[in-house]
Amino acid sequence: MTGTPPQTRVLVVGAGPVGLMLAGELRLGGVDVTVLDQLPVPTTESRASTVHSRTMEQLDSRGLLGGLGTVPSSPWGHFGGIPLDLRLPSPYPGAWKIDQARIERLLADWAVRLGAQVRRDRRLLDVVDHGDHVEAVVATGVGEARILATHLVACDGEQSTVRDLLRADFPGRSAGRELLRADVAGIDVPDRRFERLPAGLAIAARRPDGVTRVMVHEFGAPAPQGPTEPTFADVAQTWKRVTGEDISGGTPLWVNAFGDANRQLTRYRHGRVLFAGDAAHQQMPVGGQAMNLGLQDAVNLGWKLAAVVRGHAPDGLLDTYHTERHAVGARVLGNIAAQSALLLGGPETGAVRTVLAELIRVPAVRARLAGMVSGLDIRYDVGAGDHPLLGARLPATALTGDGVRTDTTALLHPGRGLLLDLTGAGPDRVRRAAAPWRGRVTAVAAVPEQPGPLAGAGAVLVRPDGYLAWTGADPRDATAALDRWFGPPATPAPAED
Repeated sequence: MTGTPPQTRVLVVGAGPVGLMLAGELRLGGVDVTVLDQLPVPTTESRASTVHSRTMEQLDSRGLLGGLGTVPSSPWGHFGGIPLDLRLPSPYPGAWKIDQARIERLLADWAVRLGAQVRRDRRLLDVVDHGDHVEAVVATGVGEARILATHLVACDGEQSTVRDLLRADFPGRSAGRELLRADVAGIDVPDRRFERLPAGLAIAARRPDGVTRVMVHEFGAPAPQGPTEPTFADVAQTWKRVTGEDISGGTPLWVNAFGDANRQLTRYRHGRVLFAGDAAHQQMPVGGQAMNLGLQDAVNLGWKLAAVVRGHAPDGLLDTYHTERHAVGARVLGNIAAQSALLLGGPETGAVRTVLAELIRVPAVRARLAGMVSGLDIRYDVGAGDHPLLGARLPATALTGDGVRTDTTALLHPGRGLLLDLTGAGPDRVRRAAAPWRGRVTAVAAVPEQPGPLAGAGAVLVRPDGYLAWTGADPRDATAALDRWFGPPATPAPAED
């Protein structure tokens, strides 16, 4: 060891989109956080480029979308290569195109601006959970350092070092087939959207800068075993066998492959070590769901971990992270496994594809699949109650209160809970109801400007991740839910402003 070991409240391993999103969420919760990454500089590769509706809503709930300018979108996605209209009620219907590298820059700037520390060129060597703290041994440019933290969160991807060090149970299926992928300059091939040819599947999309992303799978070709990476020659040769076109004269910017592996951790929480993103679940990134699933893991975990670290909530609150997100992850992995079979399967899948293409035209089927892919249909078990919004996301709604116009999205910007009285009774009673949780929960009295899902809802308690934890006629009845999700009230209760 060299020098005095640095310390942090929470240590995040991995400075990809998931780790950076989590760092920002933890800082909103008032917790010191250090992010480690083994790369000396951020990667410029954009393996993911699709942001779905629910992720767009959550980015907006932190005020982050303004930094992206105009974002292109399309109403269309797909299910296993079969066109799927993704439009559902949301401020962001459809699929939005933002390169992963751009998302990383946005989230890094946000997290650092909030006070997160990002340390690069740091390779994790060991992790030990001592029961009351976590110890990480890290290789730096000048030797080894020991970092002590209250908790460690692994956001270090499919080949998670943390997962290997803990020997965490990661059941599932290894890749049997793969899709080769490359960004190539200097080629001229037709754009293709999931074109099924006799020998395989071909996809090509030319960007405005002239670079073409090609993806190709040769029917019946198995995925190589072991940690091998494809070369551009592999991509070009497979492309020629499938399409008959020669792209070997192009200039590859990067090359990779993704297989149809399908695995999920048995537990997302191992004492003081937690897992999020691809460190917790490995799936083929078909339909652009992988990055979205990980970002939503981070938003679910961040406020809970911050509350536990600050002593505002019982340790068991972290168990709800596993309960909620493991169930969501399992469902997503299921739909991805079905899509992978449709996408990479050969002529034998033709009949199934034909039937599904007919079913997708049925409105209820279309909406069910679109809700699953977009993340808009997520509903958590938050306890007793029969209101249709309970456990679901807070609908985007314009509000008026005390003569001031606002909206539900803006009210979530601080990353706190929200006790919202929609009855028109005025601000006094909701402020009194939330006063013992001041600093953790914002109290607002307002009414919807237009009829909508919140009309007639009475009062609602919203978690920082934007999901409704309680509904009722009177905010003074929310005490049990406030206690469950935001910890015991302060003693004595803080004085009103």
